[in-house]
Amino acid sequence: AFTYFVMSAVKRKATSAAATEPAAKQQKKKGEKNHEGAGAAGWLKDHLKQLRKDNKDMKFNQKRLRFISDAKSMKQGSEGVLYWMLRDHRVQDNWAMVHAQQLALREKLPLHVCVCLLVPQSELSTLRHYSFMLKGLEEVAKECKALDIQFHLLHGSAGEVLPGFVAEHSLGAVVTDFSPLREPLQWLEEVKATLPSEIPLIQVDAHNIVPCWVTSPKLEYAARTIRGKITKLLPEFLTEFPLVEKHSYAATTTAKPVDWDKTLASLQVDRAVGDTEWAQPGTKGGLAMLESFIDVRLKLFDTKRNDPNAAALSQLSPWIRFGHLSAQRVATQVQSSGKSAGHSVASFIEELVVRRELTDNFCFYNKKYDSIQGAYEWAQKTLKDHAKDERPYLYARERLEKAETHDKLWNGAQYQMVTEGKMHGFLRMYWAKKILEWTSSPEEALSIALYLNDRYSLDGQDPNGFVGCMWSICGIHDQGWKEREVFGKIRYMNYKGCLRKFDVAAFERKYRPKSH
Repeated sequence: AFTYFVMSAVKRKATSAAATEPAAKQQKKKGEKNHEGAGAAGWLKDHLKQLRKDNKDMKFNQKRLRFISDAKSMKQGSEGVLYWMLRDHRVQDNWAMVHAQQLALREKLPLHVCVCLLVPQSELSTLRHYSFMLKGLEEVAKECKALDIQFHLLHGSAGEVLPGFVAEHSLGAVVTDFSPLREPLQWLEEVKATLPSEIPLIQVDAHNIVPCWVTSPKLEYAARTIRGKITKLLPEFLTEFPLVEKHSYAATTTAKPVDWDKTLASLQVDRAVGDTEWAQPGTKGGLAMLESFIDVRLKLFDTKRNDPNAAALSQLSPWIRFGHLSAQRVATQVQSSGKSAGHSVASFIEELVVRRELTDNFCFYNKKYDSIQGAYEWAQKTLKDHAKDERPYLYARERLEKAETHDKLWNGAQYQMVTEGKMHGFLRMYWAKKILEWTSSPEEALSIALYLNDRYSLDGQDPNGFVGCMWSICGIHDQGWKEREVFGKIRYMNYKGCLRKFDVAAFERKYRPKSH
């Protein structure tokens, strides 16, 4: 569900980002097309290997990092550098990994990577999410081993386990990646508080093309206010990546091997929400899906992205959400390989870059990013004014979760998300707006929409999901519209509008819940 629920319904200016010259031209092999993106990647895998080698001496742009600690340099006698992998679960095309390796090589030290595994007791902790994550990390661990980089899976919260690990291995610096969400920011603060003051703690934004704090120092109002700021910086930041290479300095002690099957079996997660068949976890699976998007679906993106019956979307959001795939890599590759796809490239880059990075901006600078209190004043007022309006239907969360409403299109969209772990981006807007219309208050609507999205969607629990629900229910990054019952001035969507856009009956037939 990569058409970020945000504003695909709105006509938009094509961003000049698409005009930025790619770093390398694509030599595409003929005949190696993989429609579903399953199995081993073909031309793209070999092409990227060569690109990274060609750029292996590329310098790291220091604007991609910020020091969290007061300490800026490593003390003498350190025995290694640590990359605490938090949001970006990949080896290549990862600026945090690149910086950690370059730092270790400069100091002639071994490089360690660690992930702190903590499963919150929550309805949102599902087998679907943790299986996808751990299978991606298993690929990371194998890649690290082949490169003489030590990969460690630690159990517990970072604040509790990381400082002891750093002391035990006499590590001289900690590099981590960036998330704007409150829990990871809290973990970062806890690590800062418990790490010895002489150890640098360095954060690299490996998720956004332009680092979040470089794009803007404040909350942006809408895509139109952030677009120019991002586009202006793309020539500097939308570059190739250097190779993360075999590490020259081996560690004296090797990492304890991870039994991945045993680890997954031991996790306290809700197994009722299981794996999906279509999405192969890990960087290899993500690159195969990117390859099939470029070869098959990209040319349809501009004209068909709002049609849930058309295979026109990239489907890349799960891999970007778990950090298995770099959005920067997707952007450079779509630009260089998609020359024949016409307007689709500009439309896709607008969604991938401007709209997606706007969601990180929103969550980073608005601490109430998942609450009605985080909405603009006009939206809070209009929702309050209409909170007591009579709802045409009222459904409890359980009925919605089971797709038991009067609306077959809504039921189909919910059923698609429950069974496949994704929902078409255009339908996600309709789906969330109907929850506002069919529940007793805006607060309840937002709570239910976030719960369902975060529990079932592979790309849930992510800034895109928070902003998607906030856009649909609270008008974030949107404007006021003609006032009406229940919605007030929040943009309205209805079933008739969908009938004008696509073959609703075909979608309803395909995604008819089994219990109905």
